Amino acid sequence: MKIKIMTIFPQMFAGFLNTSIIKRAIDNKLIEIEIVDFRQYSKDKNKRVDDYPYGGGAGMILSCQPVLDCLSEIKSDNSFVIITDPAGKRFDQSLAKQYSQKDELVIICGHYEGFDGRIYDFVDEKVSIGDYVLTGGELASMVISDAVSRLVDGVISSNSTCEESFENDLLEYKQYTRPQIYNGMAVPEVLVSGHHENIRLYRLKEQLKNTYLYRKDLLKKHQFTEEEKRLMKEIIEEHD
Repeated sequence: MKIKIMTIFPQMFAGFLNTSIIKRAIDNKLIEIEIVDFRQYSKDKNKRVDDYPYGGGAGMILSCQPVLDCLSEIKSDNSFVIITDPAGKRFDQSLAKQYSQKDELVIICGHYEGFDGRIYDFVDEKVSIGDYVLTGGELASMVISDAVSRLVDGVISSNSTCEESFENDLLEYKQYTRPQIYNGMAVPEVLVSGHHENIRLYRLKEQLKNTYLYRKDLLKKHQFTEEEKRLMKEIIEEHD
């Protein structure tokens, strides 16, 4: 999979591209991430990429010319183009899965007070990572790229993702490692029992409980099995 990130601050990505799982995936040629400085496409003698908004108002607006010239050159027939924008679709695990199936993802990073409105005509989707304001889209593009990359086949073990938070609209259960007792705090007995079915049920109930206590909104989307309905009844009785 290829990810191309259009930005005017390419230096922000140095650590992201050279650390941990992302670096390994790039080295193993499982993903390809290209950082493109669209300032280099500016025809302004001072390489400006922004200008004052028509109609007045605070701040500067990213101009069509450098953004669209850059996009025209780097996109392919297989590109899916997204733009970081507070009015966009909320980025979540489901959207990350959709993007991970694309051959090529192009992410345009916003900055200043936004984009010239004509740029949106060349974009497939607007995306937001949350209801807050950042100084630019670079951090958002890294969040999107990280979440998408780890879902590409081979980047991490499929066993590592199947029970993570937000898979099947449930939060993950707590996990433990050695020592079995630390400062008087013990690992739940069921996890050291060796009884695989009891462990499975315990973990499923913990997923349901955590989601019920901290993210009830996720349960509205979850498709409950009969077993989960029974466990949820127990959880509600224990906590209400």
